[in-house]
Amino acid sequence: MAFSYTCLGGATLRTLKFSSCSSILRPSLPLLSPPAKTLTLHSLHHLTKTHKFPPFLTRAVSVPAGHTLDEEETAKSYQWKATIDFKWIRDNKDAVASNIKSRNSVADLDLVLDLYERSLNLQKEVQRLRGERNVVANKMKGKLEPLERQELIEEGKILKEGLLTLEEDLLKLTEKLQKEAQCIPNMAHPEVPIGGEDCSGLRKTVGSPRQFDFPVKDHVQLGKELDLFDFDAASEVSGSKFYYLKNEAVMLEMGLTNWAIAETMKRGFTPLTTPEIVRSSLVEKCGFQPRGSNTQVYSIEDSDQCLIGTAEIPVGGIHMDSILADSQLPLKYVAYSHCFRTEAGAAGSATRGLYRVHQFSKVEMFILCRPEDSDSCHQELIEIEEDLFSSLGLHFKTLDMATGDLGAPAYRKFDVEAWMPGLGRYGEISSASNCTDYQSRRLGIRFRPSTEQTSSNSKKGKANAGTTQFVHTLNATACAVPRMIVCLLENFQQEDGSVVIPEPLRPFMGGLDQIRQKGQ
Repeated sequence: MAFSYTCLGGATLRTLKFSSCSSILRPSLPLLSPPAKTLTLHSLHHLTKTHKFPPFLTRAVSVPAGHTLDEEETAKSYQWKATIDFKWIRDNKDAVASNIKSRNSVADLDLVLDLYERSLNLQKEVQRLRGERNVVANKMKGKLEPLERQELIEEGKILKEGLLTLEEDLLKLTEKLQKEAQCIPNMAHPEVPIGGEDCSGLRKTVGSPRQFDFPVKDHVQLGKELDLFDFDAASEVSGSKFYYLKNEAVMLEMGLTNWAIAETMKRGFTPLTTPEIVRSSLVEKCGFQPRGSNTQVYSIEDSDQCLIGTAEIPVGGIHMDSILADSQLPLKYVAYSHCFRTEAGAAGSATRGLYRVHQFSKVEMFILCRPEDSDSCHQELIEIEEDLFSSLGLHFKTLDMATGDLGAPAYRKFDVEAWMPGLGRYGEISSASNCTDYQSRRLGIRFRPSTEQTSSNSKKGKANAGTTQFVHTLNATACAVPRMIVCLLENFQQEDGSVVIPEPLRPFMGGLDQIRQKGQ
C-alpha cells in the first residue's frame, strides 16, 4: 500500500523503499554538494578544474554553453560511489554467496563477479589504447616528413575515437557494477544464528512477568480512561497511525527523553539534536535505498531529500568524507530526534495504539570506533540498554538476532523485547547493531592510526605508516518513546486505574509519582 502526505509549500511526501546494499566499500570521486536548483556550465567548469576527474567522466557531464543541469540531471551525472573491495568479494565468493543466501538477500553475486571481470578487461583495453596514443603523440614531437606526420595524425584520430568509445563503455559498465554490488549485504558475525527470526538466540532474560490480581487493560484503554491520547482527532488531521499525546503523557515523553539523555551522558556520550530531513544519498550511504514499494522511508517529491526514520542517519553523516585522528576515537553520540516511518505492510491488532506509528520521538546512541574495538563497543551498548530498562523495573529478554532478521548494514544485532501485559506478548523496544565498516566505507569516514599502533601493526603486515583505515560504526536505541509508554502504562497499572511512575523518571517529571484519573 502507498501513502501520500502533503507538507508546507505543497510538496508531496511519497513512500519509497529501503533495500539492502553493499558491504566492503571505499570512497571515490568527490561529491557535488547541490544547494542550488541548477548546475551551471561555470560551476561545472570550476568543479572539473578543482578536482581531477577521469577524462571520460568529464565528458560524461559536459554540457553545451549556456545550458544548465537540473537536479535530476545532476544526480545522474554525479552518483556517489561506494568503495567496494571487488577483489575480496571474488576471493571469498563462497562465503559471500552463503551470507547472501542466509540473509535472504536479492543480491546477484554471479552478475557482480561477471561485471567485475568485464570491467577489468575493459580497463586493460583502455590502458592499451592510451599507451598507443601516447606513443603516437611522442612521435609527433620529432621532425617528420609531411606524409608521415599526416599518417600519425590519422592514426591518432582513430585511437582517440576508439578510446572515447571504450571509456564511455567503461563508465556505463562501472555504474552497473556499482548498482549491483551495492545490493550485497554486510558479512555476518560467525556467532550469529542462521535462519529466520524464530532462530534468534536468547542472550539474557531480566525479571519475570508481573502477576496481576485484577483484569489487565492495554495501553489504549488506559490512555482513554486517563485522558492521555487522542487517536481519533489525529486520524482526522493526519491519517491512521498518528496520535496526540495529552496531559501526563506529554510529561512522560519529555521525562523519558531527558532521562535517557542524562543517563547516556553519564557514560560519556555527547548529546545532539539532528536534522530530520536529509539527502537521499545519505540514506543510501547508511545502507538503505529510498526507492520502490513496501518502504519505510518518506521521500519528498521533486527533491533529493527524505524524512529520517532514525537519528542514526544524520549522526552517521556528521563526519562524512573525513579523516579522524586516532586520539578522537571512540566518538560517542546520543541524539534526540523525531522519526518518520511508513510502516508499509503493517496491520492487525499487534500494531494497535502507540505500538506502530508513523511519527515518534527517539533517543539514539551512535559510536564511531577503531575496528578492533567494535565488538566491545557493541557489548557496551547492549549493556547500557539492559541497565536502562532494568532500572525502570521492566521484564525483558535480549536476543541475538538471526541472519534472516538482519538489515543489510548489520554485522550483528541484539534486540530487546519487553513484556507488554495488555498486549499479552513481548514487543521490541530497542536494538543494538554493529555495522563494522559497512557504513563508513560508503560515508568515507576514516581514521589515521597513531604512530605506535601503526608500528605495531606493520610488524604483523597489517598496515604501513600513514595508511588510513575505516572506522567501525554502531547504533543502539536508548529510548523509543511510544513503545516505552506502552510498557510503562501496561506494566505499572493499578487496580484503581492509575499508573505508577518508576522512581528514576520522577525527577524528570516534576516529582510526579502516579498518573490518576481526572477528578481523583
